[in-house]
Amino acid sequence: MNYTYIILDDDPESVEKIRTIAKEFSELNFIASANNYTDGLNLILKHTPDLIFLEIEPKDKASGLSLNLINGLLMYLKEMPKIVITTKSKDLAFDCIQYEVNDYFLKPLASIDFVKLIHKLNKLSSEDEVLLLQNLKHKEKSNSKEIQINKNRKSFILCVKSYGDHRYIDSNEICYFQADNNSTDIHLKNGEMITAFKTLKHFETVLSNPFIRIHNSYIVNRNYISRIHTGNSLCYIKKTTIKLPFSKSYKANVDFIISEFANENYIET
Repeated sequence: MNYTYIILDDDPESVEKIRTIAKEFSELNFIASANNYTDGLNLILKHTPDLIFLEIEPKDKASGLSLNLINGLLMYLKEMPKIVITTKSKDLAFDCIQYEVNDYFLKPLASIDFVKLIHKLNKLSSEDEVLLLQNLKHKEKSNSKEIQINKNRKSFILCVKSYGDHRYIDSNEICYFQADNNSTDIHLKNGEMITAFKTLKHFETVLSNPFIRIHNSYIVNRNYISRIHTGNSLCYIKKTTIKLPFSKSYKANVDFIISEFANENYIET
């Protein structure tokens, strides 16, 4: 298997070190590098690499390089590239676990890090191929017709499993997700709450529009938003008294929701 990669690091020596080691492996194909958040995001969206080497403790904080890049990518990409963190300390390792990055390399990097990485990537690719084949076989057996639905309200069934119990939830019934340590509470429009033993980051990774993360603790179904108050940083949920806060780090996601409303059948007064 071959993998394209982009390096995001504001230290030229680190960039060159990664490239030098990567050249030892024919599976790794360099595309480009960037030393700041904006250029890095644009490069990734333009080239959609398989792999990103990301420095999250840059020398220049103004570069904006951090785990927040993952939030930016989730706004645009249906399929995320593999993220490998490259940094000098272990201080942010726990945060990286929450973001479910693929690997965490401590500088100075060594060739053995890349050997392990490639083995891991090949294993993941093999598992993806098996899942793809299973899905294709399932589609061939299925004669049911696809239901045409509104693009912004694509419905699916979310299965929450716990100790042999399989709970099936129509995604259109979900108002929002709320983090609760290493589990997530799923709040339905009928007021019911269901606990899933997965992190909120897991749901952020597997879900797409209309489910958008607005806070470290919340993912909201934008179809249930009745009001957004940017001054108080609150999203109001339809037909309830619930107000969900949104944080500065996810303000871009809230702006995206506002722009989506404006692009629909919309009159502003």
